[in-house]
Amino acid sequence: MKVLPLFLVASSTLFLGACATTTKPTYVSPTQFQALNCQQLQAEYNRIQQHLDNGVQPAKRTGMGVGVGLGGGWGRGGWGFGPSISVNMGQSSNTKKTEISKLLGEQEAIVQSAQFKSCPIIVRNKATS
Repeated sequence: MKVLPLFLVASSTLFLGACATTTKPTYVSPTQFQALNCQQLQAEYNRIQQHLDNGVQPAKRTGMGVGVGLGGGWGRGGWGFGPSISVNMGQSSNTKKTEISKLLGEQEAIVQSAQFKSCPIIVRNKATS
């Protein structure tokens, strides 16, 4: 009987801990920003931070694909090859967490690029804004 309350506490702690995880930045190469000067790097960093502060709404993408190929396999008539056609339609959307992760990665790349160029860059943390 004591196992059930212990299980409920453990599972709820695990569930709430999973919800409270922070979003980690994805890797973005700093070379993407090597053509920018110090002022442009700061402006790009500030633009991304403002986008994060205003809330991120990922764009939805729809797509359709048609494929033609040569398929092989074992069928009723034995082993053989034949043409195959596939049509795929659907909608894919980035999650909010994925978009935030990408933006945080871009900010890290901007900071690295600024450090490489010895630029004084002002980094704002979400907690201080």
